Amino acid sequence: MDDAYPYRPAAMATRDRGHTLFGQTMGYVAGTTALFALGAYLGRNLPSFAAFMAYLASFAALIAMQFTVRKSKETTVALLGAFGLLMGVALAPTLVYYANTDPQALWQAGAATALFVAGFGAAGYATRRDLSALARLCFWALVGLLIFGIVLIFVNIPGGALIYSILGLVIFAGFIMFDFQRLRRSRDIDSAPLLAASIFLDILNVFLFFLRIFRGGNR
Repeated sequence: MDDAYPYRPAAMATRDRGHTLFGQTMGYVAGTTALFALGAYLGRNLPSFAAFMAYLASFAALIAMQFTVRKSKETTVALLGAFGLLMGVALAPTLVYYANTDPQALWQAGAATALFVAGFGAAGYATRRDLSALARLCFWALVGLLIFGIVLIFVNIPGGALIYSILGLVIFAGFIMFDFQRLRRSRDIDSAPLLAASIFLDILNVFLFFLRIFRGGNR
């Protein structure tokens, strides 16, 4: 009898947990995206101040998830849903602006985001190379991008907005690969809501960067 036989049930159980985690995580991503769309619809006529308050509340929900994930999965999932809904409300004025001025950019950005995330997500899920170092590099690159964004507020740099968006896409390509690798390697079912929040934020940022690019191109 094959000496490895006793280990096969354990390997199969590990693989099953991985499949379960993947299914749950992507289900949470889909649900969060749906609630984001609902929030964007509900907040379409809200003033900017209300949108800003929703933005702060959404990140409060995101931070609270870090403290509830080991205590109550139901509470963590509820906070994830609240995060998606509130983020939709927060970005409603932006989406309404684009819908009124250049609706084609919304569809172009959506399609480009789907292809972008599918491509880099599959690459991150499939690669065997540890991407932890890439994630750290992307984090510091994101800090630099934020500083560059602040500079653009006060300094008119030709093509600055396009450069900002392209750099953002490069950075979040790295984050997407890292998050999907985490999704493949993790076997902790309780981590599904947090992984979903990370992937949703990746998708949302990529969408917003593409939106800026296509808006500029259509003009």
